[in-house]
Amino acid sequence: MLSGCPTWPKEFADRYRAAGCWQGETFGEMLRKRAAAYGDRIAIVSGDRRISYAELDARADRLAAGFQKLGIKPMDRVVVQLPNIPEFFEVIFALFRLGALPVFALPLHRKSEITYLCEFTEAVAYVIPDVEAGFDYRELAAHVKESVPTLRHVIVAGDPGQFDALDEMRTDSVSLPEGPSASDVAFLQLSGGSTGLPKLIPRTHDDYIYSLRVSAEICQLDESSVYLAVLPVAHNFPLSSPGVLGTLYAGGRVVLARSGSPDEAFPLIAREQVTITAVVPPLALVWLDAAASRRHDLSSLQVLQVGGAKFAAEAARMVKPTMGCTLQQVFGMAEGLVNYTRLDDPEEIIVNTQGRPMSPYDEIRLVDDNDREVEPGQVGHLLTRGPYTIRGYYKAEEHNAKTFTADGFYRTGDLARLTPTGHLVVEGRAKDQINRGGDKVAAEEVENHLLAHPGVHDAAVVAMPDDYLGERTCAFVIPHHPAPTAAELKAFLRERGLAAYKIPDRVEFVDSFPMTAVGKISKKMLRERIAQQLQSRTHQHKQGRS
Repeated sequence: MLSGCPTWPKEFADRYRAAGCWQGETFGEMLRKRAAAYGDRIAIVSGDRRISYAELDARADRLAAGFQKLGIKPMDRVVVQLPNIPEFFEVIFALFRLGALPVFALPLHRKSEITYLCEFTEAVAYVIPDVEAGFDYRELAAHVKESVPTLRHVIVAGDPGQFDALDEMRTDSVSLPEGPSASDVAFLQLSGGSTGLPKLIPRTHDDYIYSLRVSAEICQLDESSVYLAVLPVAHNFPLSSPGVLGTLYAGGRVVLARSGSPDEAFPLIAREQVTITAVVPPLALVWLDAAASRRHDLSSLQVLQVGGAKFAAEAARMVKPTMGCTLQQVFGMAEGLVNYTRLDDPEEIIVNTQGRPMSPYDEIRLVDDNDREVEPGQVGHLLTRGPYTIRGYYKAEEHNAKTFTADGFYRTGDLARLTPTGHLVVEGRAKDQINRGGDKVAAEEVENHLLAHPGVHDAAVVAMPDDYLGERTCAFVIPHHPAPTAAELKAFLRERGLAAYKIPDRVEFVDSFPMTAVGKISKKMLRERIAQQLQSRTHQHKQGRS
């Protein structure tokens, strides 16, 4: 087991194995079995490329041999930052075969996040595309490699520039190591947490494959299923709920899209006869508008999953009449717990709730600020534990003591209530985090970057309501004099390598912050202030038009 990774106590591990949750299968074995069972059936479609299960399995073997020749060993960490391309699957399954650990970065991450990930995990390699969406990842890699002494290799899918070419890594299969145990950590995922430094989530082969199996069953996937991936596949939602890995588990077909634009997605749905796909609420609204006015044949689509943030009931009601398919609400977290509305749930449950836990072994508690259980139907802090919910973050002993109870329940940071039918209704976040259309922005991280500017005395970042994204970010700044402009602050954050979605949408300059009775900044009052300003301006705008 990787050092620094808390795990399940033996009594729980024994219970989950006895119940058949953990079946002792690794990801390398999973792909090998699917290749044997499905052979020439298409596993992945990307543009004109069509890759069979047998071909994917063989390419993973050859790449694993190449990685081994490069010196990558079991338990070595490798940061993987690839878009929705077939190489993503080759790379992660090659690393799974070796017992090396992918560390999943997102395409939008930049110098700040990538340098931290490589340093914190002591990564030995970093896998990137050459240029994607106009951004040259090789320039980013050059900066990161200078800063991180453990980072020996940068491997590029495409034109390698000064680095190693992924296409030249593949070599004839040599004697690979025996491979990991199913109880070993398979990979590290990035948490969307609310603290300044991202936390890493250790997922084992056993627990994650269990989540794939149950997700595939609930979503009724089989060999005929065709999953369209429009969200970045390194996100937990499109990776496993059931996502691309759940589709491969079921023997179905994964179709990769580079974006969620209806211009790209709708023709793919028609051409590939897509049966299921997943979007975040802002993208769902774009699709609903587009579907109402376009003539693409979307009749193959059976299920539209919406997750990553709460989906408004009014919009949820529009999915079936507009798209002609079943809406499935998905509420979960990379740390574990996933809730689904079931495909045969009544419309009122699908529209008004975020589903119920997918496993009978998921345990849920809703508690007040003093950890006392709330009355049925009341809003409380959501706590959970189960066979695929982690028992602690990687190398985060102090944080784990706060985030996990003594008996192993994970404090999700969500506020929710439970309906009489056992479905969850999510009411908001207790943690200081902004959910910007499914992208989680940790206020503390952005504040720390703002405070590095010489013209900033203090900063407080809060959520402000937005009809499209649900929430956007507003930075309240107490400036030094002369004060910087909002444009200067945003440019400063970009120069520091902060991902675009974390740069504040709005900057408000103030002389002081409202304070709580105990002398802390009242972010509640700041949120109310900006919400009132926006509401007032909307009202004035409407009056001006009337």
